[in-house]
Amino acid sequence: MDKNAEIRYQQAEKKANQYFNTLYQSVKEENYITALIKDINSWKQHHIYHSLFPFGTKAKKKAHTQDYESYIKWLNYTGKLNQYLDRSISYIFMRDLGKDLTSTDTQVRIQNVVTSLKDHLIQTTSNDKNEESTLFSIAGLYRWGQKEGIESTIIWLIDKLKIVSKNLPEGMDGTHARRKLLKIIAGVVINEMEEMESNLLPDDRSKKLDTAIRLGYAYGLTYPFIDDLLDAKVLSDEEKKRYSTIIRTSLLTGSVAPLGQWEGNNKELLEFIHSELTDAFQYIKNQQSKETLHSFFEQSYVFFHSQEVDRMKNLSNETYTNEDLYIPIVIKSSSSRLIVRSLLRAPKDEDIDNRVFYYGIYNQLADDFADMFSDMEEGAVTPYTYYLKYHKQRNDLVNPFALYWAVISYLIHNVYNSDSKAIEIILDRAFNGLKRFKKKVGSKVYEEVMETFAVGNSRFTQLIQKMVRKADDVDFFDKLLRDHMVTNLKNEQKEQEDFSELIDEVRTKINNFLHINEIDSSPIIDAANYSLNGDGKRLRPIVAWMMGVKEYGLEEKAIFPLLKSIEYMHTASLIYDDLPSQDNASFRRGQPTVHQSYNTAVAELTGLFLTQKAVVEQSYLTEFDTKSVLKLIQYSAESTMDMCKGQVMDLESRGKQLSLEQLNQLCFLKTGKGFEAALIMPSILANVDEIQIDALKRFAYHAGIAFQIKDDLLDVEGTLNLLGKSVGKDAENNHSTFVSILGVEDAKKEMWEHYCLAMEALQEIKLKSTFLKQILNYFVQRER
Repeated sequence: MDKNAEIRYQQAEKKANQYFNTLYQSVKEENYITALIKDINSWKQHHIYHSLFPFGTKAKKKAHTQDYESYIKWLNYTGKLNQYLDRSISYIFMRDLGKDLTSTDTQVRIQNVVTSLKDHLIQTTSNDKNEESTLFSIAGLYRWGQKEGIESTIIWLIDKLKIVSKNLPEGMDGTHARRKLLKIIAGVVINEMEEMESNLLPDDRSKKLDTAIRLGYAYGLTYPFIDDLLDAKVLSDEEKKRYSTIIRTSLLTGSVAPLGQWEGNNKELLEFIHSELTDAFQYIKNQQSKETLHSFFEQSYVFFHSQEVDRMKNLSNETYTNEDLYIPIVIKSSSSRLIVRSLLRAPKDEDIDNRVFYYGIYNQLADDFADMFSDMEEGAVTPYTYYLKYHKQRNDLVNPFALYWAVISYLIHNVYNSDSKAIEIILDRAFNGLKRFKKKVGSKVYEEVMETFAVGNSRFTQLIQKMVRKADDVDFFDKLLRDHMVTNLKNEQKEQEDFSELIDEVRTKINNFLHINEIDSSPIIDAANYSLNGDGKRLRPIVAWMMGVKEYGLEEKAIFPLLKSIEYMHTASLIYDDLPSQDNASFRRGQPTVHQSYNTAVAELTGLFLTQKAVVEQSYLTEFDTKSVLKLIQYSAESTMDMCKGQVMDLESRGKQLSLEQLNQLCFLKTGKGFEAALIMPSILANVDEIQIDALKRFAYHAGIAFQIKDDLLDVEGTLNLLGKSVGKDAENNHSTFVSILGVEDAKKEMWEHYCLAMEALQEIKLKSTFLKQILNYFVQRER
């Protein structure tokens, strides 16, 4: 394949040379300017508005584009949403799918997408609930998967994304890597959906979507684990060289090259990456037919090699020619999207391939312009960074900003044949990019940049800057999504970090005051402290602390007795649960169980002692009114009774096949009630209204069941070291579990269903923080 791949690259290089020479001549002769001035003057009629009533009129103030929901609402309110979505979707059809916008079939498809997306956006932004956009939530993704019949695929993807996020090394932009991976997956799915026949049977559609998501993930991995990794300062120069050789060899031979022996700090990272990429490589390979396999690897090699040629440039080199700067980016910018068609074995279409090829550099130059300062800081060679550094001493260098407009003119008049809609969308995109850049760097820096990159024709320059100042309605949905996704990913990461830090802090506080000090020591008190000193997660008192202190503003010291009572009750339930007459467990919280370390009688009495100690602690809630405390004690006693009923149901169910409904009831009484109590008891002290209490109970019900299902899954899939307790006890005790009733795959589906229901209940609760969402995410994604 080596020879064929090199020939394929030479062919791509030849085509890129021809394209660049055409653009170069256009810049040199400035023959793109006259046509573009005419295009822009026509275009601006729809984008510069002059109010006939400048005074006394009232209009709804334009929402900031960074405020996702408000901006969608504003667009809908002003009647601009349809036009906004039409240009956004049309742009995606041009850029990602290489479609001809003059085609009637393409226009029908675009309008169908616009109508569906508009309905979805209006529905998800029309209420005042505390609702996270379903486009970006796990719950929304899973609900879409249910609709398409690919729940298992979505569960697989969620697990994979979690693993990737966990293994992204320091020194790499994790937010960018995750966003890019999601974008690639979405792009592959969009391509697949566009290729699908309208009369496809549901099962066939599900299979195609499943394959597209897995292919998208497999291809998308190359960005964080090849492109970004080689660009970042994670690997040494020698490691990068060796790693690149492995990738190159794999593409040329069609088989993954071995990693070999690797030493140093990056050993585990590279072993993980090599393993993930091997699986991805093999999956892609298995999806190719014999006829397309060589073509796929050749196209992939063209993409990788063009990236490598571009990556190896050094900004200190003063001798790069224009061809050196532009040919690799023409090739790589088009290859990245042509590969997607190859991935999906889309039928050969020369017109689409040509449109994708010519369009690529337009996006690349726009991206390089937006990133020129960060690229300059990193010493990356792009047409813009190189021109910034050497234009004063190199008169032969092509002005990349001029070439950008030459590309626009070529696309409009040579690729899209002066089509009015193509003109509209391409110019919208161009001016949107300039307006975003100006806002990002500020007017002063923007003017300095424009002075540096000014084209020779002053009339054209002035017209461009006038449009940047005055043109409106040039925003795009994909940019809104990108900003929203980046914001969400950053916020999510910050929330997770803050949540983890707070959890550790609160757990330490709780651990410090749980110890029971009695004047007269006894085996029961020793056993109680032994059990309390184990490696407990303290989830229930932590949740109660969060609700009481963070949400309701209760004094921390005032609710200490409540936190102790909750943990004492929970620990008592575990002691009983582990007894020989019940689960007969030998290991709990990383140590032998109480009846193993002492004896059964002491364990039974210790459990009773802790339940009574919990009631005593509740009586110490003297900072709160008596009625609230009595109500709390009553609720606590009733919850304990329910938990006992749940345990009895569990014991009586051994050897019996429970229905799903019976198992839900059992696990809510046995496990969910304790979690509910951690939410409700602080709410009682804070005198929260019944509507909120009911919503919290619904959340607790579904979150508690999701927690139990995860426990059941961990009992099958976990390890003793991770869990701190014995694994496989459910099967040993002949317990009915979600796994034994449903099987692993359907148990996971049931867990994510309850996750979604819990998230939907959460939308009805007005909270100051996101900790309940974080705790729910922890419930379903924990490893212990």
